[in-house]
Amino acid sequence: MRLFAAFAVTVLLGLVGCSPATEGDGANDGEGPADYPYTVVTTTGMVRDIVEHVAGEQANVTALMRAGVDPHLYSPTRGDVNEILEADIVFYNGLMLEGRMGDLFVRAARRGLPIYPVTEMLDPEVLLVLDEETDYTDPHVWMDVSLWSQAVDAVADSLAEYDPIHAEDYRENASAYRAELDALHGYAQEATATIPANQRTMITAHDAFSYFGRAYGLDVVGVQGLSTESSAGLSDINRLVDRIVENEIAAVFAESSVPNQNIRALIDGAGSRGHTVTIGGTLYSDAMGPDGTYEGTYMGMIDHNVTTITRALGGEAPQGGFQGKLTPSR
Repeated sequence: MRLFAAFAVTVLLGLVGCSPATEGDGANDGEGPADYPYTVVTTTGMVRDIVEHVAGEQANVTALMRAGVDPHLYSPTRGDVNEILEADIVFYNGLMLEGRMGDLFVRAARRGLPIYPVTEMLDPEVLLVLDEETDYTDPHVWMDVSLWSQAVDAVADSLAEYDPIHAEDYRENASAYRAELDALHGYAQEATATIPANQRTMITAHDAFSYFGRAYGLDVVGVQGLSTESSAGLSDINRLVDRIVENEIAAVFAESSVPNQNIRALIDGAGSRGHTVTIGGTLYSDAMGPDGTYEGTYMGMIDHNVTTITRALGGEAPQGGFQGKLTPSR
């Protein structure tokens, strides 16, 4: 997989080097797109959601990574190469979420392609640094709605630079969307605050919820590490089983984009020691829900997570979630 990813990146960089877009000093010299709606390509669904809200009717927005796709393991395809080269502007998460693709985008931007990380305006002081030696930063910033809301302004500024004619529209759209996200953040704070003090430990398939835990006052533990490329050993499983049993934790959480064999191992391990623990629900971590559903939007993704976590850990939240739109559990 890594060899294929490296090959794909090499091919893309070679194609970018031949692209007419690299001959100038920018994408369009500030004159705006040649046609409307222009084409925007994004990496994840969460990034696409921001761009759709901010760009409005001025752009057609697509995401390379579909529902259930893990960005940590994603390898660009030839189709992705074509989509990127044919796009008018590209947005990605940044903070190394996209792995090799992140380096690719930085290098392509230096050749004149309009490619932007949506996290570029975040204050480094608010980011979670996981390794002081390498300065490796947790990229899952969308799990804190107040942080992800700041990425909205980064998209608005980038689109305003690319298409100055509609700059005011982009900023107005961004302001309206941020107001919606502020309300969602408030719901997350209120709902999670109802979780009893002795149940505020949240065990998930991989370490994608640290920003969520910090924002909403939960102790978060991932079976796997920050990236799903890491693996959990028997000692990791046993350590978490000890914690589950000792603290009488009633629920653990699977993730839609991560295989759940490690979560099942926790359940079996706790059961062998006489403690019953269940799957409290499947959370959306690195990918949103299916396209065309409420959970397939950023608002629905977070609403689902907050509501599922709160109810599973003994807190109070409406079954239909913040807006009463959540898909009923089967």
